[in-house]
Parts: sequence; C-alpha cells; structure tokens
Amino acid sequence: MKIPPNMSETQLIDEINLVVNRIAPKYTFYGYDVEDIKQESFIICVDALDRYDPSRPLENFLSVHLSNRLKNFVRDNHFLKGEDEKRRVLQPGQLVNDDTILDQQLIRTENIDYKEMIGILDRKLPAHYRADYLKIVNDVYVPKKRKEEVLDLIYYILEEHGHA
Repeated sequence: MKIPPNMSETQLIDEINLVVNRIAPKYTFYGYDVEDIKQESFIICVDALDRYDPSRPLENFLSVHLSNRLKNFVRDNHFLKGEDEKRRVLQPGQLVNDDTILDQQLIRTENIDYKEMIGILDRKLPAHYRADYLKIVNDVYVPKKRKEEVLDLIYYILEEHGHA
C-alpha cells in the first residue's frame, strides 16, 4: 500500500473507510451484501493509491475513482449490451438457490425490464407481503412456507402482466 506523504497509515485507512462507508452502500444490488461491497471498495481504493497525485485532495480522488469503478461494474455485469436503450437484466448472484427471490421458477423469459417489473410489484404487492418481499430480495431468511407464499404471489403478479 502506497502511503501519501504527510499522512500516516492510520490516517490513510481512516480516509479510505470514510469514502467507502459513504459510497459503497449506494451500490447494493442483486443480493450483494453491503459488507462485501465495502470490502471490495476498500481494495479498489488501496489499488488506486499508485495513481494518486498528492497535490490534490485524497478524499476527492478516492470518491471519484470508487464511484467510477462501481458504476463500471454495474454497467459491465447488469446491463444488456448492444441495444439502443439499455435495460436491466435479472442476473442474480445466487448464494443459495433456495434463498433468493430470483429463483429460476420465477423467470420464464431471458430479458425482463427491471424497472418495469419493480414498478409492477410496487403497485400490486399487498402491504402485508412487502416486509417479507424485501427480506427475500436482500437474501435475509424468511420461513420456507411464507417464502413460497410470497414467491407464488409475485409469480402470479408478474404472469398477470406478461412477465412469466
């Protein structure tokens, strides 16, 4: 790790953590845990120190670099390439197949407009299912029976709107 002049290792780590804690949580998607994104972000910031110009503010450099790298990751891994209008594609990073809302039983087509699907679910999903839906989306444990009930309802809503 290249430490900038006039800065101790502790100060550098504190500065990196400040940037990581501010920016990384904005990039939670597809079941990635916030702590995992923070760890990756820390590594990205440490790797970027070789290109840092000490005459400029470190926080600005790290913020811009980290934001750009995370945006590039989203672009490269979660958008269709070669289309005029980019559309989100549901490509979950499944940790355990049974613990994700994006189980293959839900997805009958290869390309679903992510924003449209979320909009439909926001309008049609009854309020008493919303907490469990959010837990499933974020890979938080939901009892199997309740999870099946929520997933069946989501599948029904999506099927009703031509997405299943």
